Amino acid sequence: MNSIKLLTVRGIPIRMHITFPLILILAAFLFGSGQSSWLRGAAFGVVVTLLLFVGVVLHELAHSLVAIAFGAPVKQIVLLPLGGVSQMEKVPERPYQELLMAVAGPVTSGLIGIGLAAVTILVFRNWFDVWAGFFRSFFLQLGDLKWSYVLPYLAFVNLFLAGFNMIPAFPMDGGRVLRALLATVMPYGRATRISVIIGQGLAWLIGLFGLIGGGVMAVLVAIFVYVGAAQEGRLTQVKMALAGLRVRQAFSRGVRALDPEASLGQAVDMTLEGFQSDFPVCEGERLVGMLTRTDVLVGLKEKGPQAPVREAMRKELVVAQPDDDLFEIQQRMAEAKLDAIPVVEGESFLGLLTRQDLEEVYRVVSVQPGLLREEV
Repeated sequence: MNSIKLLTVRGIPIRMHITFPLILILAAFLFGSGQSSWLRGAAFGVVVTLLLFVGVVLHELAHSLVAIAFGAPVKQIVLLPLGGVSQMEKVPERPYQELLMAVAGPVTSGLIGIGLAAVTILVFRNWFDVWAGFFRSFFLQLGDLKWSYVLPYLAFVNLFLAGFNMIPAFPMDGGRVLRALLATVMPYGRATRISVIIGQGLAWLIGLFGLIGGGVMAVLVAIFVYVGAAQEGRLTQVKMALAGLRVRQAFSRGVRALDPEASLGQAVDMTLEGFQSDFPVCEGERLVGMLTRTDVLVGLKEKGPQAPVREAMRKELVVAQPDDDLFEIQQRMAEAKLDAIPVVEGESFLGLLTRQDLEEVYRVVSVQPGLLREEV
């Protein structure tokens, strides 16, 4: 497991990635440096970073709730060292829906920033001195950090994040806003390609700025933006290629199945006899389990070649129906890190949908987009 569940809001699990503590360590180091009391500066850094991520959660929840309102289920929100990510089963496809979903996050961050700025003015009689001290400490590095700077810091950073997220580059919100606007006047795929090119160009500029100015965070952000833009581009290519196709047009039908009482040694023999390495386990035509290559290796190590398949097979299965959307199944396979999933109708096993099947379909439709769609 690479993330830890923190809580659930409106049915949306909010999880913390195992690398998240790295940002707290970095905050302690950066805020503690140059202070008369390193420990006090480090504590300030950790506290404001944790409070800042409360705003990040609200930012991501705003995206998620708008997406749900447009019929796009949200699987979870994951907090990473560089921010948060709302993982959706699908993105609202109409341009105005994606536009509203994208701007919901920055608007929320902006409102949080404005609200905290107003609270600072209401709470501190000498609010002008507090703000002035905050700017001197953070931007001119004059004077030690004070706990009275927490509210100004959070207000400023939330406002900064609202603006920064509107930079027209994936995976930030501005990239989606740009694509949504472009998609109103051109095909979705072309709008994505243009947005990816712009985003990666901006990533180079941010990275160059970080290298010249010695800013480690700027370089990390540049890498994050460049990789995020590339991933969005690839995802959209696959989505456009597989759009409208069904599982029945891609899965392999002539696959070999194993009996639950067959030995793991027999599974090895069947693997060596052909190209199949993942086996459905069936009682007659009824699917009862799945034996992957990994399951075979683990079973051989722990139980030996004479152990029956039923002791090593997987009983909790990810399955597909013949009329399931091919792209959605491909995403489920990728998320579960599976090379093959069984295709069933009721309890009857029909065949396997493998990664090779998906790659073959992608190659075919990339060369001749209308070929398989004519079969629907």
